[in-house]
Amino acid sequence: MQAANKWARVQQSGEGDRLFTKPRSFAGDVWFRFRHKPTALLGLVIIVLLILFAVAGPYFTPYGYDDQNTKLANIPAIMEVYPAPDGQYLYITKALKIVEVAPDGQLVGQLKKGKDNSAEKITVFPYKDDMTVTLDYTAMPAAIRDADGNRIEKTTTLWNRTYILGTDHLGRDILSRLMYGTRISLMVAFIAALVNMVIGIFYGGISGYLGGTVDAVMMRIVDIISTIPLTLYVILIKVCLDDGMLSIIIALSSVYWVDMARVVRGQVLSLKNQEFVMAAKTIGSSTRTILLRHLIPNAMGPILVTVTMLIPSAIFMEAFMSFIGIGIAPPLASLGTMCNDATDALRTNPYQLFLPALVICLIMFAFNFVGDGLRDALDPKLKK
Repeated sequence: MQAANKWARVQQSGEGDRLFTKPRSFAGDVWFRFRHKPTALLGLVIIVLLILFAVAGPYFTPYGYDDQNTKLANIPAIMEVYPAPDGQYLYITKALKIVEVAPDGQLVGQLKKGKDNSAEKITVFPYKDDMTVTLDYTAMPAAIRDADGNRIEKTTTLWNRTYILGTDHLGRDILSRLMYGTRISLMVAFIAALVNMVIGIFYGGISGYLGGTVDAVMMRIVDIISTIPLTLYVILIKVCLDDGMLSIIIALSSVYWVDMARVVRGQVLSLKNQEFVMAAKTIGSSTRTILLRHLIPNAMGPILVTVTMLIPSAIFMEAFMSFIGIGIAPPLASLGTMCNDATDALRTNPYQLFLPALVICLIMFAFNFVGDGLRDALDPKLKK
């Protein structure tokens, strides 16, 4: 009865028609709309995991990006092995070498090649305690013969515990190289994006606010820069500088800011005639104050979206330049150099190309999902 009387009093006072919601700040409202978009949240989670993989991952692996063991080259992550006479297992590489594998998947080492009988197309490898292992390559795939000369057809699948994702053509750990390659690609992209954001914001802001002849001249410079291919910039920079990350960062920073400048200019042109800018001019604010405290903060939404879209583009461009041989110099590992190294073994060991390509795809998708989420979250027209 008391609850019914209380509800009647609320209805009579008109408070029942009010919509009670928890007040949110602008940042809280953006985060609320961002986290209610599943693809954007998924992209953010992938980015965080990739950063942890690239930054913290190398501390948990015993191999460096340039540690080589040519005797264990081109070993995949999942191996089809043959039983050995002493209970161990044997793996046949694509180069017709035999690697001894422990029952738990640990690689013991490569057997030394012994007598080769080309007439019978067999190779005898000395084994432990005066035992021998015979490799029969009369048919593909090659197989192991037992002591009676019969082919051993029974195989077992083992996970490579020594190199979890396998090795490349020089016996380097692919997992370690993926970690270092992702770190370098993300570092180059973030530095290039930061430099491009700073240059683009100031260049586009000055051009859009001053307008007139200054705007026309500055935009024609942007048009000229954007028409010259990026590859030509990189080649010219590499002639003057040594190979490495510095040349890549300078090349990306010298070109990619033009898109940011166009975005900032468009936002400043649409905002500079608003009432709050007129009020700032009335009280005597300087051009620097109006740009830095009024115009650019109000244009941060499109700027953040553009930066988010710029990062995957820079990563893809760095990988492309490294792939064609004008990017990161060996032995440094980047996703592009790993793809380039894997092209020779594409038919025999496709996993060496698939893994770095997968990481590139994950980075591209993740940043694009985050960019779409930020665009929707920062758009006031979509506010509900």
